[in-house]
Amino acid sequence: MHGHAGTASTALFGWDPLWVATILFIAAYALIMSEKVNRAVVSLLGAGLMILLGVLNQQAALRGIDFNTLGLLTGMMVIVAITRKSGVFQYVAIWSAKKVNARPLGILLMLSGITALLSALLDNVTTVLLIAPVTLLITEELKVRPYPYLFGIILASNIGGTATLIGDPPNIMIGSATGLSFNDFLLNLAPIVALIMATTLVPICLIWRRDLTATEGARQRIMGFNEREAITNPRLLKQALTVLALVVAGFVLAHPLHLEPATVAMSGAALLMLLENLGRDGEHQSKSVHGSFAEVEWVTIFFFVGLFVVVYGIEQAGLIKRMADALVHATRGDLKVSAMAVLWGSAVLSALVDNIPFVATMIPLIKSMAPVFGGAEHLRPLWWSLSLGACLGGNGTLIGASANLVVAGFADRAGHPIRFLPFMLTAFPLMLLSIAISSVYIYLRYL
Repeated sequence: MHGHAGTASTALFGWDPLWVATILFIAAYALIMSEKVNRAVVSLLGAGLMILLGVLNQQAALRGIDFNTLGLLTGMMVIVAITRKSGVFQYVAIWSAKKVNARPLGILLMLSGITALLSALLDNVTTVLLIAPVTLLITEELKVRPYPYLFGIILASNIGGTATLIGDPPNIMIGSATGLSFNDFLLNLAPIVALIMATTLVPICLIWRRDLTATEGARQRIMGFNEREAITNPRLLKQALTVLALVVAGFVLAHPLHLEPATVAMSGAALLMLLENLGRDGEHQSKSVHGSFAEVEWVTIFFFVGLFVVVYGIEQAGLIKRMADALVHATRGDLKVSAMAVLWGSAVLSALVDNIPFVATMIPLIKSMAPVFGGAEHLRPLWWSLSLGACLGGNGTLIGASANLVVAGFADRAGHPIRFLPFMLTAFPLMLLSIAISSVYIYLRYL
């Protein structure tokens, strides 16, 4: 978008759109952080005001909404809701808990490890949709605080998701903008992600070691579970695993087939609903489809809808371009300085702003720096810096990444709410540690 094409050039009452947008943006964030008003309500109000006060018109606002993210989330939420009915996630969780003799610390490491691995293969939001409910189930049986486990899952999902092209939305966007392939991400990012994951688990275990104790009786209860009994519907299990396999294959092949992840997820959801309802009468079908849609975390979906519009508002009003120009000016065209600035800058900003809209603004900014560094092929260190910064930076606060919000949603429903500030006080330093490791890696490998 050049200038204000498609947007009102002056806001209502002749106010400067830059100021209106910036004030709305800051106010929305302050309210989200205060947790006085539900975050979906805040973001939708903010989006409405961006349009009502003339910063954007409705067409422009709709352009700002990234349907790919919403479609991917909604589709995967439906698939997960149906798959969960078969009992397969309980099966995996009970199996993994028994593998470590139901020791709370072992379970924490096991669940975090599984989360990191799945986040690299699925996207990280889907992964926490699968793992969070099961984690709440196990911690309830063990009678231990679920918080350390949910905390570990949030961090593991964002760290694991950094490793592949499909793991985290920022990587999907960087990949499609630069033509970096699935294998490029795997070879360049997976080695350092494994190291960061291991390093992050150590402080988590130390911080909560007092909470990670369970009575012998509670452990015996878990050991007494029969994971086979968890599978309540073998027919549905086969259908769900078939569709999940197709969807993962779709993600891997999406690039060569020119498909977006949202298309893959939504088609998978429709296919699974069809299979589940084959041979049922109209009334049963209606009930079942209603049930599947009811399981979608609509609060999270609508939070995103509003957030995209609010961020698009400050982008259109020119705030993000000002930030970008300041970055180029500050680094004086030095590649080493620029790579570190992109890494640390995107980490801190992704913790405060959702990393998806942030990456959307950084991509054209970095592309425009190509002449300074002698051509597009010299920009690679900057792309890896952006990916590591934006994906890992998502761990810094509760609103840093979509997966965090999804876990917070589950925790709320289960009566163990995750609060903004306590989370940030532990997560932010751990995020900075992972970025420190990344800067050493980028410096040694690329610079």
